[in-house]
Amino acid sequence: MPQADLMLKLIKENISRAIVGKDTAIEQLLVALICRGHVLIEDVPGVGKTSLIAALARSLDCSFSRIQFTPDVMPSDITGFTAANIKTGEFHFQPGAVMSQIVLADEINRTSPKTQSALLEVMSEQQVTVDGVTYPMPKPFMVMATQNPIEFVGTYPLPEAQLDRFFLRLSLGYPSVMEEVQILERYQSGDPLKELEPVATAEQVLELQQQVDHVKTSVAIHEYISRLVAVTREAPDLTLGVSPRGSIALLKAARGYALLRGRDYVLPDDVQSMVEPVLSHRLILKPEARLREKSIKSVLKATLQAVKVPGV
Repeated sequence: MPQADLMLKLIKENISRAIVGKDTAIEQLLVALICRGHVLIEDVPGVGKTSLIAALARSLDCSFSRIQFTPDVMPSDITGFTAANIKTGEFHFQPGAVMSQIVLADEINRTSPKTQSALLEVMSEQQVTVDGVTYPMPKPFMVMATQNPIEFVGTYPLPEAQLDRFFLRLSLGYPSVMEEVQILERYQSGDPLKELEPVATAEQVLELQQQVDHVKTSVAIHEYISRLVAVTREAPDLTLGVSPRGSIALLKAARGYALLRGRDYVLPDDVQSMVEPVLSHRLILKPEARLREKSIKSVLKATLQAVKVPGV
């Protein structure tokens, strides 16, 4: 699928004009986009979470809205509400901030659980229901949320049902010394983010999403994914393993990663590359495992080592 490969490469290069040294995160973000998934970017302040999302939004000729989550944000601010026209007496729907193709949910854990739950339906079914009337989201539709994992004052942890709606969870990390030098040089004469222009239309994104559906997977790949998630459900260090929704997400992500690499078939390497971003936020570590300095990353690494890689 060379055409899809070239389009994705063009979007990646455009984002890289403003974002330095985050090739893996950019690729994972593109995988989520073409797989119709949502992304949670979790990292400390100032490492470029919002900038990465803004760079993707500016690279696509799609509508974009940013929701700054605070304790006073109400569910109706997200989904919309029905208002009455005083002059005519007629009721009309006032769209909420989520009614865009690309949505940034900034600092999502700073709003109440009631408001967080307003995103459940729209992220799962790409629609909102207000006063018994259902309104579909524009296509393509993608929610990208950010949160700070180390600050707990004034925050509300996302429940497991909410976390499970996210296709991927990413972490950017600090740049290296040389990457930081490049960042300083680029921002010396202005903000490169503001100079980005769209390089792909909504129709082209929809076409990429359709092409992912035609990426072939073998029975061996299906068995490989099934064995991986089965190990997490029996792992002694975990209280919660991967659900069937998680295994489906891993299969979709592997197909998206294969398309990103210019192939129309999935290899075990594609599955392995997407295991951590797809599964890490769907697992819960036991407290005693934390005391033994275990981590979700180490558990996933052990899971990959425990399952034999199929020959495809």
